[in-house]
Amino acid sequence: MTSETKSKIDHKRIENAVREILLAVGEDPDREGLKKTPNRVARMYEELFAGMNQDPSRHLENVFTENYDEIVVLRDVPFYSMCEHHLLPFMGKAHLAYIPHGKVIGLSKMARIVEDFAQRPQVQERLTTEIAEFLMSQVDARGVAVVLEATHTCMTIRGVKKPGSVMVTSAMLGVFRSDARSRSEVMGLIGR
Repeated sequence: MTSETKSKIDHKRIENAVREILLAVGEDPDREGLKKTPNRVARMYEELFAGMNQDPSRHLENVFTENYDEIVVLRDVPFYSMCEHHLLPFMGKAHLAYIPHGKVIGLSKMARIVEDFAQRPQVQERLTTEIAEFLMSQVDARGVAVVLEATHTCMTIRGVKKPGSVMVTSAMLGVFRSDARSRSEVMGLIGR
């Protein structure tokens, strides 16, 4: 976590808000088990929202010239995010694919890009699109495909309470949008 991130998080304000929530639900924020909860929650939000102050393009400072023009797939990248509607987590797996146009990026960089966009208040649909559009614009790829599969606790532990439900979203850009065969091939490689 960078000092830039820490400087934008107002710990005291979060602590005061959590204390108020505890009072509002009828708890005693001064009892032993809850005394440090406001501080713990503030530190948790700093970690969970670290991507708000991160520029994902920093992960693309090192790309490699490579004469490779077939599909590159990175599957099953774990991620977690916070639903902006209820501030409850959703988590799952990201699958990313692209067709290089003279440049390739490191696999770990793809996972870090997912993390930067996920660690913000989000909805899965926007998260999927942000990752795909970022990769397409920054890597000059011939095509980008992003598929996210996630379980949303805002649906599994509250409201409709349907544990085991998985939401799947996709974003197809470039050749994966315009060519049905390429789209079918990438979805097969992703396992969908």
